[in-house]
Parts: sequence; C-alpha cells; structure tokens
Amino acid sequence: MMEKSLDAGVQQHPISTYFKVWGLLFVLSTFSYMVDYLEFEGALRWTLILVFMFLKAGLIIAVFMHMMWERMAFWLAILLPPLCVLVFLSLMAIESDYTNTNRLIFFSQ
Repeated sequence: MMEKSLDAGVQQHPISTYFKVWGLLFVLSTFSYMVDYLEFEGALRWTLILVFMFLKAGLIIAVFMHMMWERMAFWLAILLPPLCVLVFLSLMAIESDYTNTNRLIFFSQ
C-alpha cells in the first residue's frame, strides 16, 4: 500500500527568483524616483511614471501572485475584464471628444 505524500501538488519556487524580482522592483522604484529628482516635465514625466508603474505592477502580479505559473484560462479570467474596461473607456473618450467638437462647431455659428 502506497502512502501519498503531503507535499504532492505543492509547487516550490527557488528563493533566488524572489530575490531577483525584489532587486528589479528596487531598481524600477529608483528609476521612478529619479524621474522626480531630475525634474522631468510634461508628457515625458507622466509617460515614464506610468511605464515604471505598469512594469512594477506586472512583476508583482506575475511572480508574487504566482500568475506566471497559472493556466491561460486563469490569466484570461483575471486580466480580460480590466482590458475590456480600458477598451470601453477609450471608446467613451473618443465619443466624448467627437461630441464636444461637434457642439463647439454648432454653437460657434
């Protein structure tokens, strides 16, 4: 009679993976702070801040929430709804710009 191990199905990741990600998060945070320290202005500033923010969020989701090792169905269940919200927000922004432009043209006559 075979006994089942309690560790069956438990997935272990090397601690070095977490240390590498922590280091990378530290580097990305340093770059993010340097954007303010070097006093970047305008669109460049906000672009850099958003890029570093999304990179850090992606690393945290992929590694610390174990999404890197999940099935594609789980990825889609988690990431597809926010993606749809972003698409709908983009469509609403385009629609509102179109409506505002038409109102300005109509009422300026």
